[in-house]
Amino acid sequence: MLNPTAQEHSRWHALAQAVLEGEELSAKQALQVLQAPDEELLELLGAAYRVRHRYFGNRVQLYFLINAKSGLCPEDCHYCSQSRIAKAPVPSYNLLDRQTLLAGAKAAWERGAKTYCLVTSGRAPSEEELQALERIVPEIKRQYRLKICACLGLLEPEQAARLKACGVDRVNHNLNTSRSFYQQICTTHSFQDRMRTLQAVKEAGLEVCCGGIVGMGETPEQVVEMALELRGVGAHSIPVNFLHPIPGTPLQDRNELDPRYCLKVLCLFRLTNPRSEIRIAGGRELHLRSLQPLGLYPANSIFVGDYLTTCGQAPEADLAMIRDLGFEVERVPPGSLVGHGR
Repeated sequence: MLNPTAQEHSRWHALAQAVLEGEELSAKQALQVLQAPDEELLELLGAAYRVRHRYFGNRVQLYFLINAKSGLCPEDCHYCSQSRIAKAPVPSYNLLDRQTLLAGAKAAWERGAKTYCLVTSGRAPSEEELQALERIVPEIKRQYRLKICACLGLLEPEQAARLKACGVDRVNHNLNTSRSFYQQICTTHSFQDRMRTLQAVKEAGLEVCCGGIVGMGETPEQVVEMALELRGVGAHSIPVNFLHPIPGTPLQDRNELDPRYCLKVLCLFRLTNPRSEIRIAGGRELHLRSLQPLGLYPANSIFVGDYLTTCGQAPEADLAMIRDLGFEVERVPPGSLVGHGR
């Protein structure tokens, strides 16, 4: 019989087993994950890894992101250096030209990424931007066997259908935080506006990439609320960002995260969304620091390269981290580079 200490620690593996048998975590159970004592962290990570391994093995999927249009945004998202209320010195430019977007696709392929993320600032795409994407996406997919994820802001059903028709595989549109905290970080559009976009994406037959940001002043209960909302959305891919407090933004002085809490957040998202791809996104290097490798026990995906307006870890360091864990990059299939002798 287990001694009392072992019995107490085995609760995480019992929770993982219940998830593997098809049970859904309650809000109370999910909150307990975030409140786990630090001395139980390795046990919790081991339990989350069991669930990750069931659905994704030891594979790590790499994403490459390009800031296809920067600044010039009329929204007031408090975390964002590109918003109209930010004073951060970020570049402002309209949609990048064809050659630059193709060069980004080549960089994504060369770094072993399976998905190329095209991100534009702004409330919603213009007709001119949509037409440009309708031209460039098929060309990217002819030359490189990459999945395309578009992050373009709020979408109408007709716009989502056009993205599907031109070859976009999935759309990223993050909830960013819980419904109850949303008005604290953005007032120019609502949580429900975001939910309507997600519905349009699903109705168009596109995969849903939808996540959030942790560390903006929300409570642990609100982190749980967001994780369970994402479960209801049925997100294929969940990017988990940790706030990078950028000077010149309203949240520039927020720095309340520690690496152990961030790991518990990743375990929470894995256990509440067991079949979803969990990606460690922005703020990974800043907040996980020396514990970054442990994040890949619950998560199965990372960005390789830089983020929108902040720098990421060197790609070589990411690949070394994956190798050192005994994990493997989920590669683009052989022969995927068309017209380049491969």
